Amino acid sequence: MALTFAMSALLAPAPARADGVDVMQAHLESGEEGVRLSAAYSFELNRGLEDALGRGIPMYFTTEVAISRPRWYWFDETTLRAAQTTRLSYNVLTRQYRISTGGLQQSYATLEDALSPIRRPPRWLVAPRGALKSGETYQVSLRMGLDVGQLPKPFQVNAMNNSDWRLSSDWKTFSFRMDGR
Repeated sequence: MALTFAMSALLAPAPARADGVDVMQAHLESGEEGVRLSAAYSFELNRGLEDALGRGIPMYFTTEVAISRPRWYWFDETTLRAAQTTRLSYNVLTRQYRISTGGLQQSYATLEDALSPIRRPPRWLVAPRGALKSGETYQVSLRMGLDVGQLPKPFQVNAMNNSDWRLSSDWKTFSFRMDGR
């Protein structure tokens, strides 16, 4: 009974609502290792998301990239799809926020400090060297948002029906010409 009450209190809709995620800047850079994505996002967590995080519910932010080559004679050729997930959690005992991306983890004292590497992530290798053809122009689509599919199962049901848990950007599309490196 107490668990049900605690979960319903945690899942109750918050009065404030997130406006979503804005992709402030995004571009690809080719280098020796391959093609890296450099991006910056703008978003705020609403009160409901902050409360859930403070109670130990981890948040997963996923960035998705799709690179395609336009063709005049047929559908565009999807060259590459990649996704990267960053886990944001709060440890009540140590009172620290933790960011985990891949095998890397880092702790932060405040939520604002912890959100900084999510808003301005390090450059990410999205295509290894040789995956994109030199001299070709590609269409790049990018989006980032809260991945409710990775939440604990009891929260997924509520998150699907509650607009407070919808924190995502629209697809941002831009062109990229692969240089001859």
